[in-house]
Amino acid sequence: MKSLFLLVLGNTEISTVPGISVAGATPELTKLTPPADAEYLFHEKPLIIDAIPVTPEGHPTPAIITKAARELAGFPILVVRGGTYLAPLVPHVHISDSIGRDFRRGPALPEFEDILKRARLLGEELNKTPVEELVIGESTPGGTTTAQAVLWALGYDAKTSSASPENPQSLKEKVIGEGFKRAGIERGGLKNSPLEALRQFGDPMMATVIGVSLGFRKKVVLAGGTQMLAVSAILKALGEDLSRFMIATTRWVVKDRSATFLETAKEIGVATYAADLDFSKSEFKGLRDYERGYVKEGVGAGGATWLALKAGFSPEDVREKVEELYRRLMEMKASGDHP
Repeated sequence: MKSLFLLVLGNTEISTVPGISVAGATPELTKLTPPADAEYLFHEKPLIIDAIPVTPEGHPTPAIITKAARELAGFPILVVRGGTYLAPLVPHVHISDSIGRDFRRGPALPEFEDILKRARLLGEELNKTPVEELVIGESTPGGTTTAQAVLWALGYDAKTSSASPENPQSLKEKVIGEGFKRAGIERGGLKNSPLEALRQFGDPMMATVIGVSLGFRKKVVLAGGTQMLAVSAILKALGEDLSRFMIATTRWVVKDRSATFLETAKEIGVATYAADLDFSKSEFKGLRDYERGYVKEGVGAGGATWLALKAGFSPEDVREKVEELYRRLMEMKASGDHP
């Protein structure tokens, strides 16, 4: 089966709410995380900033897992700019430069129709190629909050995950509550209006993935955590047959007791796969901390690992390659060529 890995980049103003996202060393740096993640997949370090994207505590981006799986399996990657502050300095498909707005102040995606239309065109063109399967990953700081808002608007009692062991669920609920008050709706109030839920509370990554999925009529693997539950819920509400879809994530997302990944996936009716990666014996604290609930997923890590396994590699092979990449980063840092 010929697979193509799509990495969809998106930004939302929600990521700059203090405490809501750790997908960057500071809230302001989350604006640079998506293009930096994309660049790291192709280079030894990002080009747009002189550092690999990290959490405030210094844990490396999950792009290191995707990069490791790609170096093993050699699958092609197509970067898609769904809507970001800055373009990545690698070849990519441009869908939009419109970022998601803070939905407490107004609709999150006033331009969602344009994004859907262009993304659907991309999906339709890919449908004409020998590609039989799209594996779609994402890099969207703050995206678990927009995902939870969309799921709530559609009537799901979902709790999304977090890149921190301390899931800021109460902050998410406060922000979402303010957004619902602004929009004048209750939970489940847009159950029959999935595109309005997207317009009011979504993000450009979500709109791009939905558009591509509508245009590409073969198998789609939604490579991500709880954000892809919101994508699946909208696709289902639009009448799509979810039997051609699967969510590929990591066991860290599935085991997250502060979230409801498996319960919500079952309610939506979408199949799931969880990459069985284990960093508990890593020589690097930054990787061992994945086992303590840091990072968990992102940049299509679960889907990339799934592609590596389909190519004949084991989770242990992926882990060893991640260790190798992290060691290279540490050596670059020590030599002064700071990643």
